[in-house]
Amino acid sequence: MKRGWRRALIGIGAGLVVVAAGTGGYAWHLYGSVKETADKIYEPIQPTVYVSKDPEVTVKPQQAAQALIEKRHPFTVVVMGVDERENDKGRSDTLIVLAVNPEKKSILMFNIPRDTRTEIIGHGTTDKINHAYAFGGVSMAKNTVEHFLDYPIDYYIRINMEGFAHLIDILGGVEVNNPFAFYYGEHQFDQGPLKLNGDLALLYSRMRYDDPRGDLGRNARQREIMMEVMKSSLQFSNITQIQKILKELGNSVKTNITFDEMKTFMSDYREDLGNINTVEISGSGSMINKIWYLIVSKEEKERIHELLKEQMDTNQTAS
Repeated sequence: MKRGWRRALIGIGAGLVVVAAGTGGYAWHLYGSVKETADKIYEPIQPTVYVSKDPEVTVKPQQAAQALIEKRHPFTVVVMGVDERENDKGRSDTLIVLAVNPEKKSILMFNIPRDTRTEIIGHGTTDKINHAYAFGGVSMAKNTVEHFLDYPIDYYIRINMEGFAHLIDILGGVEVNNPFAFYYGEHQFDQGPLKLNGDLALLYSRMRYDDPRGDLGRNARQREIMMEVMKSSLQFSNITQIQKILKELGNSVKTNITFDEMKTFMSDYREDLGNINTVEISGSGSMINKIWYLIVSKEEKERIHELLKEQMDTNQTAS
């Protein structure tokens, strides 16, 4: 794993706040612009403490998040890639969960497939998990993810996917390695290495019906695009371009991570986290009332829960 990519991911948990917090080593010289952007994207949500049904999952003490970070506690992040539409807040097209443990020097990373059928917390319905954002915004989406995983989530990052495309253009595009040729959105994506602009990157990441792995294949392409953006952001040294990136972040990202927390992540966490372990949630497709869902078994949810619990355990350290 290349060092620049690793540092980027660690810097923001999922990848985009790093552009504001540590772009190419130059952004901290633009302290005023960075802080202004951090303040603009900061959007707290109603504080809730999820209590797991698993008695071995302890509730964190009631301290400020910054105090927990300074004590090098592990933390969790959910990244919501939102496909917003006119007169519609949209749906969370992408849900990525990260569990960061500095003592183990590792990150656990996985997608929750958008069609996963689950209880929508606060809405009184059972539906696709990506509908939670449409029904109740970030808070409902976060609460629903916590319930599905039976594990508390500390932070969220919401990304507007159209703004994400603009970021890709500012960065000069992204390079991907397409495993198979496909046609989508009136564009042919050939097999092999590709250089994509922002609009094509979004098309590339959205196709799923012609993918042999369906939504899992799309999730993998979305992760690939995000990782390439993170890697490219740390290679930038042009001050004018950095300022453009910061401006675009302010228009495209919201998070409950504060400016002080971003600084702490960059200064105290990034060098200690060398391993990123990616897992996938498996399930089976099922038609219910003429709607297709991914059904995740109780055993599979318990498996992911146990992986989270093991990753977040402060009593175990990496060998």
